[in-house]
Amino acid sequence: MCKLTESRLIFLLLISMVATVCKAAPDKYSIGSSATAEQISGWDIDVRPDGTGLPHGAGSVEDGELIYEEKCASCHGSFGEGMDRWPILAGGEDTLTDDRPEKTVGSYWPFVSTLWDYIHRAMPFLQPQSLVDNEVYALTAYILYLNDLVEDDFTLSRENFTTVKLPNEMAFVDDPRPDVENQRCMQNCRDPESIKITWDSTDLGVTPTEHLQPEAVEDNAVLAAGSPDSGEQTYRTACSVCHDAGAAGAPVAGDKSAWTARLEKGIDVLIEHAINGYQGELGYMPAKGGNPNLEDQQVQEAVDYMIKLVN
Repeated sequence: MCKLTESRLIFLLLISMVATVCKAAPDKYSIGSSATAEQISGWDIDVRPDGTGLPHGAGSVEDGELIYEEKCASCHGSFGEGMDRWPILAGGEDTLTDDRPEKTVGSYWPFVSTLWDYIHRAMPFLQPQSLVDNEVYALTAYILYLNDLVEDDFTLSRENFTTVKLPNEMAFVDDPRPDVENQRCMQNCRDPESIKITWDSTDLGVTPTEHLQPEAVEDNAVLAAGSPDSGEQTYRTACSVCHDAGAAGAPVAGDKSAWTARLEKGIDVLIEHAINGYQGELGYMPAKGGNPNLEDQQVQEAVDYMIKLVN
């Protein structure tokens, strides 16, 4: 047997040390912790078409109407017709083949679970997940009633949930196309000039077009605090989405009757609520209109602008 040279011996010792270290390496590195069942349950709130995920509870059309008028009508209209640019919830029957279809719960949506799930996780707009389960059942029942899918004495519950079928359910099918990457057309390609666009989102008034003009870029930006028109501009960019239509209980700008009681509390109180947020009896005021990048002075100037509209 040949003797190991000193260099080979050192090499073998290093290999042995590395193997020992790798063997001792932990499977986990003590970073973070496993999610508990309680934590997972907070996210596991989806509801499926077969009723999986539905909690116990029930709600009637009659109860849903009262909740809807308080929390939903300011955006979606008293009859689901939609206010300003807010989504239409009812109507639109037989319009899906039109150039501009109305995609509502009754005309387009496939399952009642889609409606229940969305209300539960995302509504009301400024107070998501603030509704209790019975209120979600009631609102779902009322919106179904607005679409003539249930009678006015109907009560929706987990037990009868899957018996309500939406008209467009069967029009949703699995996509049979294979999951492949597109290939660039290299021959006999369609002339782009022959493709006719009949309409786009700018026709609906939901897509701003002013920014398409280079000279209008500065006008669309929020003006710095202290600028002559910064109060109005801040209102347009951060406040009008609620105060133009009275969404989420917000007092409509310029409506003297809606502002009288609020002005009695004093301007300082209004400014404090606008900056830091406020939960009122009729709705919720998000801090800085939901835009934390605004300076306090910009918010104050927006409040001053709205007060001028009342006086």
